[in-house]
Amino acid sequence: MITAFRPNGNRLRRLDLTRDHLRDALWIDLEAPTVAEEDAVEAALGLGVPTREDMQEIEVSSRIYREDGALYLTAQIVASHDARETEIGPVTFVVLPDRLVTVHYHHPGSFTHFAEWAARHDTQLKCGPDALLGLLESVVDRLADILEGEARKLDALSKAVFAAHRPSGKGETLPVVLQRIGRAEDLNGKASESLVTLQRLVGYLNVTSEHPDLHVLTEADRPLARTLAQDIKSLRDVAVTQSDKIRFLLDATLGVINIRQSDIIKVFSVVAFVFLPPTLIASIYGMNFVHMPELTWAWGYPMAIGLMVLSALVPYGIFRWKKWL
Repeated sequence: MITAFRPNGNRLRRLDLTRDHLRDALWIDLEAPTVAEEDAVEAALGLGVPTREDMQEIEVSSRIYREDGALYLTAQIVASHDARETEIGPVTFVVLPDRLVTVHYHHPGSFTHFAEWAARHDTQLKCGPDALLGLLESVVDRLADILEGEARKLDALSKAVFAAHRPSGKGETLPVVLQRIGRAEDLNGKASESLVTLQRLVGYLNVTSEHPDLHVLTEADRPLARTLAQDIKSLRDVAVTQSDKIRFLLDATLGVINIRQSDIIKVFSVVAFVFLPPTLIASIYGMNFVHMPELTWAWGYPMAIGLMVLSALVPYGIFRWKKWL
């Protein structure tokens, strides 16, 4: 799908591709493009559109390079569909002096948010690098929102793990807690991966801005690029902290599970020990000896029952006194 935008005063306006031409666009967004759509963009702009296989290469030389006067930058961008499903995929930014082309095969919500925001607010988007920095700022803001939301969820998760009355039956079970920890680790890992690639991308822009032969950004854009680099570094620190907390919660949850298992085993051990003396007494009086005086007593049966009850209560009392129960 091709979506194109052009400046309309100080705002972005979406092009009607049935009437407008792609050469008039400031930002062209290709989402899961077909071969025909790729050919149309290549014919209109005279540049090559990277394939999906090209975008998935992990070498730095495949993610940051120049070709035919255009700068190709690829980063991993998170797309959060709902609270439970998060996807990450490569996005290639093709930066030209007068426009920006983005290629991706998933649907980052930050791109839609940026387009809607730029359509409602005055901006200074005049060239390709301006659109690139605007998009990157939206992506970083979205990652910040994701990490902030996960921080609140981790706080709630910590309370669930260390609650005085741990959930059982009616409440949240420990297997569910483990599932939540797994989802938190998955999301945090994807956010960290995205931040690493964004840091490399913005770092390249900041470095090349110091070299007149390679620079992409204008003098007015450099402060925003430096601010973006600082924000990404701060978010990476947050992601590392949250990763440590997730690991701690996982260890704590496994510890609670071990404690519960120990409690269950202890109960079975106590029950077995409590019923051991009555079993011994019952076994004695179940022997087929001819000369067993208690068998002829009138009170022999109540006496045996009483001995069994007493022999069960004495160990139970000792366990309670020792505070083993």
